[in-house]
Amino acid sequence: MKNILIRADSSSIMGTGHVMRDLVLAKLFSSDKVTFASQDLEGNINHKIIESGYKLDLLKSNEIEELSDLIKKESIELIVIDCYAIDAEYEKELKIQNPTLKILSLDDTYEKHHCDILLNHNIYADAKKYKNLVPKSCELRCGEKFTLIRDEFIREKAKKPYKSKENKMRVFLAMGGADTQNLNPKILKALKKFDNIKADVVTTTANKNLKELKKYVKDKTQITLHINTDKMAKLLRKSDFAIITPSVTANEVCFMQKPFMAIKTADNQKYMYKFLKKNGYYVMNKFNAKKLSHYLLNLKPNND
Repeated sequence: MKNILIRADSSSIMGTGHVMRDLVLAKLFSSDKVTFASQDLEGNINHKIIESGYKLDLLKSNEIEELSDLIKKESIELIVIDCYAIDAEYEKELKIQNPTLKILSLDDTYEKHHCDILLNHNIYADAKKYKNLVPKSCELRCGEKFTLIRDEFIREKAKKPYKSKENKMRVFLAMGGADTQNLNPKILKALKKFDNIKADVVTTTANKNLKELKKYVKDKTQITLHINTDKMAKLLRKSDFAIITPSVTANEVCFMQKPFMAIKTADNQKYMYKFLKKNGYYVMNKFNAKKLSHYLLNLKPNND
């Protein structure tokens, strides 16, 4: 049994998707002792780690010394790093201070890493692009073969296709756990003109605009708000169309084989955005209500 540490943060402006995928990765180490190390940032979803049964060590900072001390204290043999605030120089120093430590780095944006294993689990990932970005001895795990899919999606996909009993089109809306650009209300306003649409909106308590969103949907029977839901895969299976960001969520929607539109909301989504655009998927560099309406006019509900 190995002692494994997963280093990841989440907050109202970043990282909710990272923590969720790390919880999937953690299950691959079922015979090992897995501990998470995270900062207590505003709007975090650290409760998800605890609810999943893992020990959580709270860090006061992102300083190497604090993390290195924890590695020594817990006799960590492998650290999984899924944190944009940790770069190749940080990783190199971590290995200097802990010579026997193995590092598995998760990456989404083709950054330089000093690690033993590099994991880019996104459907767009190309191992060739990591040439000269990682040590020659680094093991590369890239692309759809390594995509981290939650069990709930695997179970839902195995079920029979959902057939709606009403002549309504169900739209699955997920602008990220934090919805940093506050697009949920804008998109819902664009959907309002369609009488035959019902919307399932997925968000979390990391969303700083949650109060505004709750107020908007309060008296609208065609909209259902799902906060910190564990039924995301079920909602997606029952949907006719999804509106998402070109992020980790795109991996899941593609796995479920649902038609969707992806709206770019952050720079770290550019590679997924480019991949989807190149392969003929509906994408927006920024939200456009008219473009969204055009796509929805050509869709029909799953009641055939």
